Amino acid sequence: MAPQAGFAVTLLGYAAASLTTLSFFPQAIKTLRGADVSGISLRSYGLLTIGITAWAVYGLLVGDGPLIAANVITLLPASLVLQRRLKAEFEHRRG
Repeated sequence: MAPQAGFAVTLLGYAAASLTTLSFFPQAIKTLRGADVSGISLRSYGLLTIGITAWAVYGLLVGDGPLIAANVITLLPASLVLQRRLKAEFEHRRG
């Protein structure tokens, strides 16, 4: 692959990573503002957070910058939503 093509592919990777990463922030902001989290699937966010962590580790192992950056940053809002959802679940079960 020509150097310019390699740069373009890396740039595409960072652009795609930025878009998917940014997509998690609206839900996290809404959750931080005290919105009802009962409609958020605990299993989905649990699995999502585990998957994001696994992708970040994989990115570190293969040295893929866009993959590392996207998943490390995405872990923040996903973990925040998961934490709030877990808190609501425990409070609900306690009654």
